[in-house]
Amino acid sequence: MTDTGDMRTFSRSNVLQARLHQLVPGGAHTYARGADQYPDAMAPVLTRGLGAHVWDADGNSYVEYGMGLRSVTLGHGYRPVVEAVTAAIADGTNFSRPTELEVQAAEDFLTLVPGADMVKFAKNGSDATTAAVRLARAATGRQIVAICDQPFFSVDDWFIGTTEMDSGIPEQTSAQTVRFGFNDLASLDAALSAQPVACVFLEAATATAEPAPGFLEGVRTLCDKYGTLLVFDEMITGFRWSASGAQTVYNVQPDLSTWGKAMGNGFPVSALAGKREYMELGGLRTDRDRVFLLSTTHGPETGGLAAFRAVVAAYAATEPIARMEATGATLAREANAVAAELGIADHFQVIGRPSCLVFITRDVDKRPSQPFRTLFLQEMLHRGILGQSFVNSAAHTDDDVAETVRATRASLLVYRRALEAGTVDGLLVGRPVAPALRRLAAPRRALDSNES
Repeated sequence: MTDTGDMRTFSRSNVLQARLHQLVPGGAHTYARGADQYPDAMAPVLTRGLGAHVWDADGNSYVEYGMGLRSVTLGHGYRPVVEAVTAAIADGTNFSRPTELEVQAAEDFLTLVPGADMVKFAKNGSDATTAAVRLARAATGRQIVAICDQPFFSVDDWFIGTTEMDSGIPEQTSAQTVRFGFNDLASLDAALSAQPVACVFLEAATATAEPAPGFLEGVRTLCDKYGTLLVFDEMITGFRWSASGAQTVYNVQPDLSTWGKAMGNGFPVSALAGKREYMELGGLRTDRDRVFLLSTTHGPETGGLAAFRAVVAAYAATEPIARMEATGATLAREANAVAAELGIADHFQVIGRPSCLVFITRDVDKRPSQPFRTLFLQEMLHRGILGQSFVNSAAHTDDDVAETVRATRASLLVYRRALEAGTVDGLLVGRPVAPALRRLAAPRRALDSNES
């Protein structure tokens, strides 16, 4: 074990995590939140949060990054959002008819996203993305979906069938999804010319990849050429790049767009938006066969819509994206300066948009390394920093950033020792983390209660 000063213990969290494995497949309701994404016996089970800080079942406090898988931009327990939700649900949460709140929320959304004519709300991103696929197939009469080679779009078969975790998904379903490369118009042209494609699905930008000049415009042109709908996934870019989404940042208008995550500051609300000619296919003002677009019991639940409206108000009154960009830029600059000072800048690097930072960990041969990533996570946890990334929020203060940089320096000193030794052995306790979407539970299979 490394010298980290005031060592943290995780005994209560470990008991709760073991119980979770008995009750919940995978020990978490989201694979990205699984214990296999953290060092062995160091996966904190949280009890509360405030601003940029969280506390676990053992009483440990942390500066948190990742912020609810990027869903929290204003901070945990942000009072105006909490108060708006409290007031809304006090008058009821779910009714047998639409509410005035649904009209107001839709007006707010469509004012923010001028390229969209209509919107339909839901509770999670996958419902919205799958509705977009269904709508595109109905509108075009085609089956094939072309997705960008990006990490994640949906829990549903049309996407998960393309991942390592494709067990239980018919091969013919997986075969209806093809891939193309980001910033690679030739690969998209090849995909669209090879067969009729219903829609092209992509994030306009990611934390680590900006669109090359002309790329998004080229995607729009190719979609128009081949009669294919263009869908932007704004789950992450919406309210992190801009409250109006990446489509306004890069000035390219999709036919449909899907939203979620930060639009409710952590409250469950998502949306499908798009051009009227397509969205009306799911309504009552069409003479074509109707599309079962979105119809969910909890889609118009008042708490989520009130949270969304409060987020819109907060973005109008304050500048959360500017704050995230400023503190993120400072964190990236200073963390990278520490790595350079220690002579390991080729092995550890903070990259990405300042409001959506990630860190890259490489081994002695400069190859991406899960063992070295796990060592860094271990050391940061012991120093009060929780996060699989450096994705921040507007609640992160200058002091939080300074604390994170101090923890990064101390952790990278240990990281350098491992590089000098050529291995994390003797420094890393337990097994390395593993990709969340993988075929087998190994190499981070959870131990049964009768196993040691």
